[in-house]
Amino acid sequence: MTRIDYSKSTKYTDLDAIYMECSGPGGLRLSDFMAQKMGMGPKARLPKARLLDVGCNRGVQSCFLAKEYGLSVFAIDPWDDRMQGDPMVEHVRRNAQAWGVASSVLAQKIGVPDTNFASESFDFALSTTALEMVRGMQGEAGYLACLEEIRRVLRPGGVFGLGEPMHLDVPLPADLEPYVSQEEFPWKECFRDIHATVADVERAGFRVIESGYAPDAQDWWMEFALHDPFCKKDPQGDPKTLAVDNGRWTSFGYVIAVKPE
Repeated sequence: MTRIDYSKSTKYTDLDAIYMECSGPGGLRLSDFMAQKMGMGPKARLPKARLLDVGCNRGVQSCFLAKEYGLSVFAIDPWDDRMQGDPMVEHVRRNAQAWGVASSVLAQKIGVPDTNFASESFDFALSTTALEMVRGMQGEAGYLACLEEIRRVLRPGGVFGLGEPMHLDVPLPADLEPYVSQEEFPWKECFRDIHATVADVERAGFRVIESGYAPDAQDWWMEFALHDPFCKKDPQGDPKTLAVDNGRWTSFGYVIAVKPE
């Protein structure tokens, strides 16, 4: 496995601030990981490549990719902020100004599968810690519809990176089951293993070129438990679940795929 250089992300050391502006484990290291796996290096910058960030939350990861990888980012999220009630995309706009990338990040309050973008509009598409919630709410059919829309808006040969919470290919431990049945988004309904996720991506018409569980998945989850504002507010929620799990079932997986030419 190619070694990931985290030097772009680890220079941002205020993890409380980072996790305030993004969702799920990994923070900016997740963005670094996915960018390098997807080939968002210098060759992607000329001409300036267009990235669709699906489910961008408050957009700090979009801003990071625009600043550190030189991308033109279209950040989309249909939700309103859970803490303040205003649209997520308003936070993206403010973050883009603070990061000095306002001319490179455009945010819209839309989601998949109803983006209304023209076909073949993007060179890259990225979704992290977002589509698993669609699966939990709308089932496999809703999840597949989102993947098919992402394929539609990618140019032929465009690269899709999917990074999301997944479970290991093991039975759910009996003592963990009550903890992954959360009322709002039960992990056991949202999460799949890497094999099922790859099958969904292929079913949507992509060619998968790499997939696996992130080597730092457990570290990312522990970082999330310490710094995510909702975890800090409710230590008996996700942090308790992760402590009971202790790496037996919960992980974080990634799929890198291309749209066939």
